[in-house]
Amino acid sequence: MSDQDVKKIEVGDGAAIPSPDDKGLVSAWWIALIGTLILVIALPLVQPDPYLKILKFIPDGILITFQVTIMSILLAIVIGLLTGLGRISENRLINLAASLYVEVVRGIPLLVQLFYIYFALGRLVRVPDIVAAVVAMAVCYGAYMGEVIRAGIKSIDFGQTEASLSLGFNRRQTMAYVILPQAWRTILPPVGNEFIALLKDTSLVSILAVSDILRRGREFAAESFNYFETYTMIALIYLLITLILSKLISIMEHRLSHYERR
Repeated sequence: MSDQDVKKIEVGDGAAIPSPDDKGLVSAWWIALIGTLILVIALPLVQPDPYLKILKFIPDGILITFQVTIMSILLAIVIGLLTGLGRISENRLINLAASLYVEVVRGIPLLVQLFYIYFALGRLVRVPDIVAAVVAMAVCYGAYMGEVIRAGIKSIDFGQTEASLSLGFNRRQTMAYVILPQAWRTILPPVGNEFIALLKDTSLVSILAVSDILRRGREFAAESFNYFETYTMIALIYLLITLILSKLISIMEHRLSHYERR
């Protein structure tokens, strides 16, 4: 069996995207969504204390979670773009630096990185906890994003580069105006998946005193001692957000594939 006959299995740590071709996953998505909505609505109605109190206590945590997620993913895309370009660079020093960054960051658990960057930044300059959290998340996910962008660039036929160079573009112009715009359509779905994975991992920033969903839940549980009820509601909220985002990514993937077939 040749190497070309071997298919790679790619499984990310993001959400399972409900593709229309996977009827089982689509059905499971609908069951999970309906079940989650029923529980989120019914529990506060049936038992206002503590479930309704929990819902009233954590909205600001949801906002912080999305703030950290959005800022982190935007910074991670910038880092990932530089890393991806570095990984395909013909300059051996740049290529080595980008590859070393990917290997080191992907080899260290995110929780350890959060602690390290938080305390490392603290020794240099005092920064808000949320800034430290965003930097740590972006540095970690920038390595993964770099591989996504590198793969997206590699997926573009080399003939596109040759045609651009023959028209008088230099390599930098070719990358900026020809390759990256086409690669962006390819990498959008995995970037969306990384967005969901990052949102779930923001639960770790609660250890840095960032008042995200989990931190607010821990505060409520510590005051009320309703640990089971609190973490049940926290889990349902995370699941509801993830399900909605996964569906949006599925719609985006479907539209992109439809656009490419036209």
